[in-house]
Amino acid sequence: MKKYLPYLFALPLFAFASLTFFLSTSVIFDLFNVRASQGNYVLFIVVTNLLCSLIYFVAVYGFIKQKIWTSLLLGLALSLLILVFAYFTIYIDNGGVYEVKTYGAMLFRMTITAIFALLAFFLIPKKAALV
Repeated sequence: MKKYLPYLFALPLFAFASLTFFLSTSVIFDLFNVRASQGNYVLFIVVTNLLCSLIYFVAVYGFIKQKIWTSLLLGLALSLLILVFAYFTIYIDNGGVYEVKTYGAMLFRMTITAIFALLAFFLIPKKAALV
């Protein structure tokens, strides 16, 4: 069972990364008319989500290969999300146009990222290879 544990956590992270990548690129490049369905999207949030999806894909590899840097990488993604969320609140306070669901979606994304970062920190052996 222990042999399959990395895959157990890598699979939902891969699904989350894939969904994030698809939605972000669809909004940025207006694929499948997704942009119209998003209403008043905030471009810097979408770009940040795209960057985080790329980080998630690398973290999937780290989970599978049990790399010690996986938790650091996910911590970086979480830090990026927190910084952009702080800027987002300033953007809102200054009258920026946004969808209310964006606020909740960012909180959800930060929570999921924190959970995966903690899982990586506690489940990947500290003597795992760096490369």
